Amino acid sequence: MAFKVIIPEGSAPPLAPYSPGARHGNVVYVGGTLPMDAKGATVGAGDVRAQTRCVLESIKAVLAAAGGTLQDITFNQIFIKDLADYAAMNEVYREYFPANPPARYCIRADLVKPEFLVEIASTAHLGNP
Repeated sequence: MAFKVIIPEGSAPPLAPYSPGARHGNVVYVGGTLPMDAKGATVGAGDVRAQTRCVLESIKAVLAAAGGTLQDITFNQIFIKDLADYAAMNEVYREYFPANPPARYCIRADLVKPEFLVEIASTAHLGNP
């Protein structure tokens, strides 16, 4: 299977030259996903729980458009603006990955806009190994 760009209907417009997702073979790469609605407006300003939920729902949409689910994710890269929000982000994250969560890392980082509190990028493997 050749490289294929994945852009789910209703996805936020990219803030830079990138695609929401890309599939090559059975691997789907979900680009750094930010808490934005379909018009590019920030979702959940000041609320890391709402922003985490928005980001994970957007990742879920990319994977669905590629033929996968959140359970296909093998690795998440999490960027959080303030480590004081770590526990709250994890509360929501745990709802989406209640058992057998993927490998991940989480680092504190300045994000592209000051109102963004969390960004997540994912790698998923679809189908049988």
